[in-house]
Amino acid sequence: MKFGKEFASQMVPEWQEAYMDYNYLKAVLKDVLNTRKRMQTTPRQASTPRGSALKRRVSLYRAFSGLTGRNRRNPNSPLARGDDEEVILVNSVTENGSSDARYQTMFLMSTEEGGEYELVFFRRLDEEFNKVVRFYRKKVQEVEEEADRLTRQMNALIALRVKVDKPDVRSQGSHADVSELPQDRSGAGLPGSRKQGRATMDVIQEVEMRGEEQVEGESRGSRKDAVNSGGFRPAPLEILDHVKINVAADTPVSTLKGILMISDSDLSFSKAELRKAEERMTRAFIEFYQKLRLLKSYCFLNQLAFSKIMKKYDKITLRSASKSYLKMVDDSYLGSSDEVNRLVERVENTFIKHFANGNRRKGMKILRPTAKREKHRITFLLGSFFGCSLALTVAIAVVIHARDVFDSPGRFRYMDNIFPLYSLFGFIVLHMIMYAGNIYFWRRYRINYSFIFGFKQGTELGYREVLLLSFGLAVLTLAAAISNLDMEMDPKTEKYQALTEMLPLALLLVVIIIAFLPFNIIFRSSRFFLIWCAFHCICAPLYKVTLPEFFLADQLTSQVQSFRNISFYVCYYGWGDFRKRLNKCAESKLYEYFFFIVAIIPYWFRFLQCIRRLIEERDPKQGYNSLKYLSTIVALIMKTIYDLKRGVHWKIWAAATSGVATIINTYWDLVVDWGLLRRNSKNPWLRDKLAIPSRGVYFVAMVLNVILRLGWMQTVMGFREAPFLHRTAVIAIFASLEIIRRGIWNFFRLENEHLNNVGKYRAFKSVPLPFQHDDDKRI
Repeated sequence: MKFGKEFASQMVPEWQEAYMDYNYLKAVLKDVLNTRKRMQTTPRQASTPRGSALKRRVSLYRAFSGLTGRNRRNPNSPLARGDDEEVILVNSVTENGSSDARYQTMFLMSTEEGGEYELVFFRRLDEEFNKVVRFYRKKVQEVEEEADRLTRQMNALIALRVKVDKPDVRSQGSHADVSELPQDRSGAGLPGSRKQGRATMDVIQEVEMRGEEQVEGESRGSRKDAVNSGGFRPAPLEILDHVKINVAADTPVSTLKGILMISDSDLSFSKAELRKAEERMTRAFIEFYQKLRLLKSYCFLNQLAFSKIMKKYDKITLRSASKSYLKMVDDSYLGSSDEVNRLVERVENTFIKHFANGNRRKGMKILRPTAKREKHRITFLLGSFFGCSLALTVAIAVVIHARDVFDSPGRFRYMDNIFPLYSLFGFIVLHMIMYAGNIYFWRRYRINYSFIFGFKQGTELGYREVLLLSFGLAVLTLAAAISNLDMEMDPKTEKYQALTEMLPLALLLVVIIIAFLPFNIIFRSSRFFLIWCAFHCICAPLYKVTLPEFFLADQLTSQVQSFRNISFYVCYYGWGDFRKRLNKCAESKLYEYFFFIVAIIPYWFRFLQCIRRLIEERDPKQGYNSLKYLSTIVALIMKTIYDLKRGVHWKIWAAATSGVATIINTYWDLVVDWGLLRRNSKNPWLRDKLAIPSRGVYFVAMVLNVILRLGWMQTVMGFREAPFLHRTAVIAIFASLEIIRRGIWNFFRLENEHLNNVGKYRAFKSVPLPFQHDDDKRI
């Protein structure tokens, strides 16, 4: 693989603009190469071959450099000066009022023919290098400030351990491990500057890790004194007098306490508090370590990119400018700063000692989870299930044709009673296939969906795993459906096997059991993550709303027909005669009302989530979003009244409210969720930044969204019947179109979220810390 592609594949997606623009610099060098080729093929040069012959004769009289090449460069000889010094001069310039240095390269050969292209190259090279240095310096300062916060949190955590566990340190005598408990001897508990931040991390290293050779200065001397005296330096317990604890889980109880202004942040020094504080600190250290690793990778990749581009320049121009420029790179903050490496080492040591019980292998396994590998059996099973699905689909078509099911007297009974039962699984399978397609294109266009959804590293499902689950469910559904078609459908006998008629219910129970299966099989972490998000949606607004939860609630709004099919399960198997394929749902007013209420439930979830976010975030956009869902709820209510009472008057109200809701939802999809229709954008009527190179894809998606949105009004306008399709089939087709629309929406919604994160360089999750100091703002 070429370096350009490898460089792009190793980038942190949210930091793409902060990396060196390797492809642009390559394009500039290509212009330099083309210019030099044109110079070599000009008629003037072609008509003077004697010049080249003269060069060859003169070269015969040059001093011999030796076979080993040792005599080629003698630094004491004025004749052997480095050629790179004659090509470029690199200077650092300090701007007024700033301690950061900017680097400028002076190209000494600009008067040569074609030198203007090389001058452009070095100017752009300096811009890219200064951009990289500024970004790296800023990120290093951020992690140092976060290291200060973690240091103060660790001091409070260790003091809480002492307070709760009450260890008998006197019995350890002179053999006590002085690294067990830290002593705040350098003001670690007080806010300080960046230099003080380094000192506080030195304290962590000095007081926690035994036998480390990196400790120096006063900290090392104090440790030696403590060891020689046989004493034990206890943790500063007085720090607990100036902190509050924030370990309350986000639960309905905590939400109600927040509404009632009841605070329970005072320390009670219980083991439960200690355990929760350790859990939060563990997550904070893991996330902080990932930041350091990505920052270290950023530094290495950019240094490698500058090295590659300079060597390419030397190769094209036959000059020797890379040595002096790369020396400047090494001497700069990007190449000489060692803060990240020191922090990486000390975070590892701290985490292993305090959160892995001194087990280095266990600690590093937590800090550096293994990358997820594609398994061959996943691909094999996927292909097998896909083939079985195709075979069963063909078999169903053959059975329908052989038995002439469409002309059978029992076809209406089948469509009214059995088809809605199996169409539920069809909607689920279709939604999973669309989600698998989303994952594929998210990965292809480097949209960091795993970070956006907050998946734990190594547990996120790829598109193959999602397709495996979808086709596995499709095989079960099609196998059960063909058994119903294979039954005798003669109205004279009116006999149906009860066992076969129970297959849809059995299949539903199997899906529910697999979803809640506690064993570590069939992607348990992903199943539980889905269940937890669904539970939060149901309990809205009692839980804090995060992106996975409102994203899932949006998916549920496109599965209204699935909710109705589930209610039909209750009606059909509850008080219907399923042995004769008869149901009494149409005769039940309760079912009729519930049939329309379930359509409102997903939109009500989203409405409550928007209200919760409006109260917490004080974001007016969430208020407008809640009005959007409220308009949809009103439209559904009007449709329900029209379906129950009929009449032209109610039809007009239903059509009007549905039309308004459709317009509002379409505008919100395109402008807010997708970020499109920007008139003054670099890409007219699109965004300034696009993940897909082809702009036509966005216009096609917008048109499809509008067309598929119109299908939402089909129940209002009365398009429920077709001359060649049953009513339930028409409803299933429109429900499938809505699922397809949602699948398209998913890609562009997450793309817009990703690009917003890119604009803010937001590549990490914010982890809440357990302790709040008196002189801090709320963490």
